[in-house]
Amino acid sequence: MATIIDLLQRSGLKGRGGANFPTYLKWQAVADAVEKNPEHKSFVICNGAEGEPGFFKDAYILEHHPEILIAGIKLALDTFQSERAIIYLRKTYYQQYRRKLEAIIAHVRLPISLFAETGGYLCGEETTLLETLEGRLDEPRLRPPFPTSVGYQGYPTLVSNLETFYDVYLVSKGEYAGKRFYSLSGDLQHPGVYELPESYSVRQVLMETGNLPTFKYFVQVGGGASGEIYTDKELTTAQGGSIIVYDRAKTDPLKLMKQWIKFFHQENCGKCAPCREGVRRIKELLEEPKLNTKELRSILATMRDTSFCPLGKSVYYPFNSLLEKIK
Repeated sequence: MATIIDLLQRSGLKGRGGANFPTYLKWQAVADAVEKNPEHKSFVICNGAEGEPGFFKDAYILEHHPEILIAGIKLALDTFQSERAIIYLRKTYYQQYRRKLEAIIAHVRLPISLFAETGGYLCGEETTLLETLEGRLDEPRLRPPFPTSVGYQGYPTLVSNLETFYDVYLVSKGEYAGKRFYSLSGDLQHPGVYELPESYSVRQVLMETGNLPTFKYFVQVGGGASGEIYTDKELTTAQGGSIIVYDRAKTDPLKLMKQWIKFFHQENCGKCAPCREGVRRIKELLEEPKLNTKELRSILATMRDTSFCPLGKSVYYPFNSLLEKIK
């Protein structure tokens, strides 16, 4: 009889947290680590931090499909015989959905607790999430070891995105159809969350949802504020869970960059110098009478290559692609 890990492998499901790592490999890594652990102890963590601008799919699932989410978490608890599960939520989500989730958990009688994030965007990074769960600062850990082997309280831990658990349940029931949730925002007729095939290009998503602009535009795809910029001529290849549309006639590239760097400056943990000093210097550059694009590109490349965690590395992509494509 096929196990859930076998089913996940056959489905081709990849994690919805942004790394696109095959889900079955992460589950198998946890299973292997649990088997090697003398205490056979493990934990399951559902990551619902979702702190990036342009993403609101997790809120949609919490609002419309909380029972499916809990059922997906139960599959992980049963698979690893885990001590307990923790649903780690963005502060506003915790406030809004706590009672609904607690009622479902009480009804099914599962060892699942809720936790409100203690920091900001960086808490969505799995090792930072673990640090805050254990009462430390919201700063990332050095990897390896990975959470699959040394995670919460030092035990093997499955940390997966909230949408991933939703999809895992569908896989278990043979109902997974290769779809994902898209968060659509910006200069659109019909913003919102849509469940569509993950193979769709951005153009297909916009057409299917009645959002293909008639004006000249560009989009930011994949990572909210850290997503890359694509012109309206590149949308057959670009894909992503977050799509932000900008009207070129109404969007000032400099103001847009200032919005981005304000976000990255607020969410910076300050742990590593390339990210901390790079973000500070970019903020200064954007306030100068004339933008020094050569220095900006140099800082971005340094941050991409030397930053400790994904936040610092990701700053490169929106800025560099905007400079390249939008004049």
